[in-house]
Amino acid sequence: MMYLSKNKKYQYLFFILILIYSIFNGGNSNLLIQINFLLISFFYFICLKDKNYSHHFKYFFKNNKNSIYLYILFLSYLLFQILPLPIDVLKIFSPEKYNYLLIHRSDLEYSSISLAPSNSFFEFLNFCSMLLLVFILKMIFYSERHKNRFYLFLSFIGFLSAFIATFLYLSGNTDILNFKSFNNSSVSSGFFVNRTVFSIFLLFCLISSLEYLENFKNIKDKFIVCIYVRIFIIFIAIGLITTFSRIGNFLLLNTMLFYLINEIFIKKEKKSIFRNIILLIIILDIFVLGIYFGSSRIIDRFSFLHDDFSEINNMEVNFSRFQLIKFAFSQIYNYPFFGYGTGSFEVLFQLKFPNLSNQYANHAHSDLTQFIGEFGLIGFLLFFLSILAFFIKLNHNIKNILLLFCLIIILLFDFSLHIPFIQILFVIFFTFNQKFTKLS
Repeated sequence: MMYLSKNKKYQYLFFILILIYSIFNGGNSNLLIQINFLLISFFYFICLKDKNYSHHFKYFFKNNKNSIYLYILFLSYLLFQILPLPIDVLKIFSPEKYNYLLIHRSDLEYSSISLAPSNSFFEFLNFCSMLLLVFILKMIFYSERHKNRFYLFLSFIGFLSAFIATFLYLSGNTDILNFKSFNNSSVSSGFFVNRTVFSIFLLFCLISSLEYLENFKNIKDKFIVCIYVRIFIIFIAIGLITTFSRIGNFLLLNTMLFYLINEIFIKKEKKSIFRNIILLIIILDIFVLGIYFGSSRIIDRFSFLHDDFSEINNMEVNFSRFQLIKFAFSQIYNYPFFGYGTGSFEVLFQLKFPNLSNQYANHAHSDLTQFIGEFGLIGFLLFFLSILAFFIKLNHNIKNILLLFCLIIILLFDFSLHIPFIQILFVIFFTFNQKFTKLS
């Protein structure tokens, strides 16, 4: 019988959680957010029972008090957005909502700052899960070997997801395993509703694969496994290409350029085998396979600022992506300090445009604009200061620069950061890039 160490048992349990996210649309529903919160909370308390893991947690908490306390204050602020306030008090914190209630619901005595309190509560649970996730990561992943184990797992999951997505795309069969509504025969989206979110997930799988290959001083030591990872990369690249997501393909190309520049010009210890693998991925996986699977869109795939965006049309209103961003930005002035509540953009949109029948927008196509509007300037400042205090302790290397580049692009021009799984992946990778502390 194969022996599993304590670390492997806990890490494999964590991998199961990641697998669940990757299969069920990135945890992007209120029901899944509740389930994920319960699972992560349960897993956190199991880890905390272990004496060694408890020491890891205490050490991390001691060295990151400022960031953690600011984040807890941010979570308290999210709860405040949900609390029912007397109407006269609400007038102070959200005059815009007060005026709306005065016209349409004059009989109400209490109301919350959030336009959608139930959605805001679930988002509060989601942000709690992110904090617990950081604690878990710091408890059970505390060596380079542990990181490599996660990188190999995510590479494999990316391969499976990309294989299934590509099969569905090539066959045109989207009615499989009850995932009919999750796929579109014209693009790859795997188990995700949205192809762009799927492409960002595959991008992290690609980075995991590259990290796994790079972390070996001599690839020959793990030659067979590295061959498998190289095969995984081929399928991941095909899956990402066939999403035809402009932002996904743009970040794919830039990710490979980051690694190539790092390997040629920045790294002191250069590895010719790894550099050749990067060049092979750029030439074969991105361009040759890109032409084969999408020759008619080869240039268009990388033009993520192209103005051919999906629109919401009817007799009275016509919204492009940038017009949605502009609308979301304008609402910051209406809800400046305390926001309109996390998860409330869809309600806000429907309040402002009540004549769109069943057509609506549930995100602003700019995470940064939507987050500022949802949190308000006070909430966003608390969140930003907490993340900044955490970032200060990150290692200063090319990998963090790459992650920050991807983060900024997604924040400005996409909505993927409102998907729990994408948030989780950023949390994992940034947490891994903090210095490890082994106390065992």
